[in-house]
Amino acid sequence: MSWSELTALLLFASAMSFTPGPNTTLAAALGANLGVRGAMRFVLAVPVGWSVLLLASTAGVGAALQVLPGLRGALKAAGVASMLWLAWKLARSAGGPNAVAPRLDISFAQGVALQFVNLKAWLAALAISAGWITVAPPLAPRLALVLPLMMAFGLASNLLYAVAGAALRRWLAQGARLQWFNRGMAALLAATAAWMAWL
Repeated sequence: MSWSELTALLLFASAMSFTPGPNTTLAAALGANLGVRGAMRFVLAVPVGWSVLLLASTAGVGAALQVLPGLRGALKAAGVASMLWLAWKLARSAGGPNAVAPRLDISFAQGVALQFVNLKAWLAALAISAGWITVAPPLAPRLALVLPLMMAFGLASNLLYAVAGAALRRWLAQGARLQWFNRGMAALLAATAAWMAWL
C-alpha cells in the first residue's frame, strides 16, 4: 500500500470513527451512566464486531447486500428496530446507584451484534473493503495492515467517547441531569434510526 493510500485510509478512518454515530453515542451514554470501567464491555465489543463485519465485507457479503434488495431491506429493518430499542432502553434509564428505573447496560455480545445492524458500520466496512483491501492483489497483506488499524480506530474512538461521558458523571449526578442526558442521547439514537429508515 502506498503512502497516499495509507494517508487517505487514515483520514477516512478518522472521519468514520470519531464522528458521532450509534457506537459513539452508546459509549458516551455508558460512560456517563456506568463510568469508563462499566462501559468497557461495549468499548471492546465495537472493534471486535466491526472487524468481523470488515472480514465479511471483504469475503463478499457486502456484494450480496447490494444485489439482494430483500436482504438489504431486512438488514435495514433490523437496524432501525435495534436503534429504536436502544433509544427506548436509554430513555428509560435513570442511572445512579439509587435509581428506581433500570440502568442502561449492554453486554459484550450485544455490542458485537450491534455492528451488523449499524448502517454506518456497514458503509465504512464496504468502503474500506472496496477502496483499500480488495482493490489490488495480494489481498492478505492489505487485510493484515488494514484490519488491526481499523480495530485500533474503533477502540480509540469509543474509548474517547466513554471517557468524555464519564467525565460528566459528577455534574450529571445532580438533580435530574442524568435522566435528561439519557433522554437526549436516546433522541440521537432515534434520529439515527430515522436516518437509517430514510436511506
